[in-house]
Amino acid sequence: MSLSDQHVFNYSLIFFLVITPPTIIALRYLTAPYGKHQRPGWGPTIPAPLAWFLMESPTLWLTLLLFPFGKNHSNPTAQILILPYLIHYFHRTVIYPLTLFLKTTRSHRGKNNLDSRAGQKATAFPVSVAAMAFAFNLLNAYLQTRWVSHYADYEGDGRFWWRFASGLVVFVVGMAVNLRSDYALLGLKGRGGGGYKIPRGGCFELVSCPNYFGEILEWLGWALMTWSWAGFVFLLYTCANLVPRAASNHKWYLDKFGEDYPKHRKAVIPFVF
Repeated sequence: MSLSDQHVFNYSLIFFLVITPPTIIALRYLTAPYGKHQRPGWGPTIPAPLAWFLMESPTLWLTLLLFPFGKNHSNPTAQILILPYLIHYFHRTVIYPLTLFLKTTRSHRGKNNLDSRAGQKATAFPVSVAAMAFAFNLLNAYLQTRWVSHYADYEGDGRFWWRFASGLVVFVVGMAVNLRSDYALLGLKGRGGGGYKIPRGGCFELVSCPNYFGEILEWLGWALMTWSWAGFVFLLYTCANLVPRAASNHKWYLDKFGEDYPKHRKAVIPFVF
């Protein structure tokens, strides 16, 4: 018996729920080897800007491909709802990789060969990790797009715009924190002196990874806007992925900078964790 789209959608939701606990456990003991945790042994690598572009790309092309096939595709409410998702991922797929490419290119200019090779190694991204992220984004783009464009019931939801407005506020605040923090980190990479530095200012005064905190806020806002299992499992898996990595980053900062690192900072959730 062939599977209907409704079955595929439901099984995809269940799949995300099932893999969330193992993901938390795995990432508690195994940190993905990119960025400051880059290390050999994970197979071939590609430049980080290219990796970000490729692995995030399904969120754009699959969303735009599937959306017209939903029964709500011409509904202005559905079109408005999908916009925050597309805006986030246009930045993550196009603008952020391009900015990262320009920053790394400029930082390599004027360095001696040894420093340049070290910098290129630090910005390498394992193909295996990018492939797993690509698979996640492929499945998640399907879930979010099919919910918004097809399965959501807008006509029978009298509280939609209240939830959308409150969720949008959370989403925008989260995106602002995420972008400010990401570009602050990129700015540190572009400064002279070499090596990693302690980030300061903004939400960095509260947590080591405000970029992750901002992204968690974004998808909390998205879950409120969509008020759906699709949005909830996305938020849940985002936390399963980012919270353990934030803990690893926090420990890395403490180990590297020792007494110089602010002791009051939490890892990712201000005043909590």
